[in-house]
Amino acid sequence: MNTQPLVRVEGLHKSFGPQEVLKGVSMEVHSGEVVCILGPSGSGKSTLLRCINFIEEPTAGLIFVGDEIIGHRRTPDAAVLQQVRESEIARQRQDIGMVFQKFNLFPHMTVLENITHAPRLVKHIAAGPAKATAMDLLEKVGLANRAGAYPRQLSGGQQQRVAIARALAMEPKLVLFDEPTSALDPELVGDVLEVMKDLATGGLTMIVVTHEIGFAREVADRVIFVDDGVIVEQGTPAEVLDTPSHERTKAFLSRVLS
Repeated sequence: MNTQPLVRVEGLHKSFGPQEVLKGVSMEVHSGEVVCILGPSGSGKSTLLRCINFIEEPTAGLIFVGDEIIGHRRTPDAAVLQQVRESEIARQRQDIGMVFQKFNLFPHMTVLENITHAPRLVKHIAAGPAKATAMDLLEKVGLANRAGAYPRQLSGGQQQRVAIARALAMEPKLVLFDEPTSALDPELVGDVLEVMKDLATGGLTMIVVTHEIGFAREVADRVIFVDDGVIVEQGTPAEVLDTPSHERTKAFLSRVLS
């Protein structure tokens, strides 16, 4: 594992009006690492992910992906941070894939069109290579035979696997998963988790907000428990899930696992 982290979050705060959702979160993620973030609803987990790719603008703090400060750049004398233009933020986001709870597929596009749309529009990849990459990704997620289908013709689990393929089509350095199985019927969860396990085995850097304790135990290199906008504790799955040191973590796990 590289000594230099791929993702570095420093003193991240996020408020919505008077409500402070994130209260000085700092964390690092290295290339090839799978980090699972656990915590109760409303603890700030999804907001943390949305700040990392600047869907939500942080109130304070810095987020680095590689050598870049997401959403900002330093002035030449390095004394002041300036927010960059939306076009520059869009360029930075090319390195950060995101898979949402609700799939967010374009309903008027086929599966293949959903996957090739961003590479063609943003990276200006020609139709042939974009289609070839999309078909490879559909093969990887087990849906090569549904390339011509529309989202409404797919189950929720299939739609989420298409959403994963769409995120991978941009060849990101990092993929954020925001509770990717929470909107699925229980019998559809397994297929999505299997795809994610395969990606983790392949060395993809992943930050996963999830309630799937079994997945975190099996796949994560590190588990972070968040509550009330702060990181309460973090460590290996064995450390956090089997022998948590903080009472808040113990109480959460007892509720989830009971």
